[in-house]
Amino acid sequence: MSSETSAAKNLDDVEKSSQLETYDEKLRLDSLDTSDGDEALQLVGAQATAHFSEEYNRKLRRKLDFVIPTISAAVYFSQYLDKTSLNYARRVIMGFPITGQASYDNYNLVSMAFYLGFLFWEFPTVYISQKLRLAKYLGTNIVVWGIILMLHASTNNFGAFFALRFLLGMCESCVTPCLILIISMFYKKDEQARRISWFYIMNGLTQVFGGFVAYGISFYGGKALPPYKIIYILLGALAIVVGIVVLIWLPDSPVNASMLTKEERIAALERVRNDQGGTENKKFKKDQVIEALTDPRTWLVVLSTILTSIPNGALSNFSNIIIKSFGYTSKQTLIIATPAGIIGSAMVIFCGWYSDKKGERMIPIVFALIPTIVGSGILIGMNGSSNKGVLLFAAYIIGTFGSALSTIYAYNASNTSGHTKKVTINAMTMATFSIGNIIGTEIFQPKDAPAYIPGKTAIMVLLIVQLCVSFLLRWINVRLNKKRKAQLAEEKARRGWTDEDVQRERERHAFADLTDRQNIFFIYTC
Repeated sequence: MSSETSAAKNLDDVEKSSQLETYDEKLRLDSLDTSDGDEALQLVGAQATAHFSEEYNRKLRRKLDFVIPTISAAVYFSQYLDKTSLNYARRVIMGFPITGQASYDNYNLVSMAFYLGFLFWEFPTVYISQKLRLAKYLGTNIVVWGIILMLHASTNNFGAFFALRFLLGMCESCVTPCLILIISMFYKKDEQARRISWFYIMNGLTQVFGGFVAYGISFYGGKALPPYKIIYILLGALAIVVGIVVLIWLPDSPVNASMLTKEERIAALERVRNDQGGTENKKFKKDQVIEALTDPRTWLVVLSTILTSIPNGALSNFSNIIIKSFGYTSKQTLIIATPAGIIGSAMVIFCGWYSDKKGERMIPIVFALIPTIVGSGILIGMNGSSNKGVLLFAAYIIGTFGSALSTIYAYNASNTSGHTKKVTINAMTMATFSIGNIIGTEIFQPKDAPAYIPGKTAIMVLLIVQLCVSFLLRWINVRLNKKRKAQLAEEKARRGWTDEDVQRERERHAFADLTDRQNIFFIYTC
């Protein structure tokens, strides 16, 4: 109860400070200034003048689905293969040279290098992307990271590998923020979690695909190239192809989507108008950064992300090693580990569906965390057991927590308004993601091999704490919605507004680039 009381007091302070000015002064309800509004205003204006049937909108959504989630999935497929290529290339499986040169510790350092680059470039990359064409910036980064990945095959030097992994992290740091922004611009709140899950599922599917590819390459007996170099060349080439696809076909925003006719672009904007999430705005707004930093929910999202990312960093690089410790050979491990990807993918799809169907964001996170907590407990409690079936079951379900991250991304997309505030919170989320993954690479230490009990215990404890944070975030949003509803009712009564007047004001606020705290018509998704 003390944490809830403290949170309530904090929120009360925030609400009081934000109400020092009346809504007339703060939001200019009588003369709302849209000169700094979203680019959408160039196409549709402050008031809705065009209306489209449900059938027309369904056809438009199907057209969007054919392109946006599909290309986003290809991007994530390539990215996750790139990130985990080190897991497959490592000495115990693919003859990776670095560990032979500088022991197990250098593997941890090279794993960490990716996330150091990610962290270093996260804030610059999101603010650069705000100024440029979003999809074009993303596509260029993908092509560059494909080239960098292929260069991994040109060296077996620790320093060179560390530098290449650092640069790879820099290039890939823009992926998730860009994709979240694109999804939030084209889809309504009750459609976003599913679309994010459709590309996030690639994290699990690449585990299956990558395992089989690595298994096949492990039989390669040629002398021309070591197996690990073949992996890097193939994955780098794939990334370049995906980057070219993004540059040509992925739309930047509804305003300039070449795949749509002018009428369809207008319809795409009108579809999302009532959600009050806004679209794209090229102007950097310092006040929105300050609001992001002073919003208590931002820091709870940051905490949620780091609690989930530490296990991610550990298991992304050590999951195969854990399964190998059950007594399997390196080649057997590559195949035996693949069901974990299928189970993780199924959880991602379920959580995305449930999140949109029920209008929930935090409850699906709870669903995702519980199997991982149980699996960690089994691996700890049955350490040294000869029952490989139970140990494998635990290793398979331990990866379900990954869908919690996709739901956090959906939470940000649905609960943040104001373009600069959006990119700031997305950057904070992804910077925290990299910090968590850096820490995660260090919780599985050589001295703890082969059981890694401290690392498994850390995963279980972190995710139990995350359960509590999830419930707290949900409670805060429920409370904010109740206050927002009461404020709107009070304003409606004071002004003598009809329902039509309220809808007119809602339309005027939609693309004014107001933050969720500034916009009285914004409703939070719990």
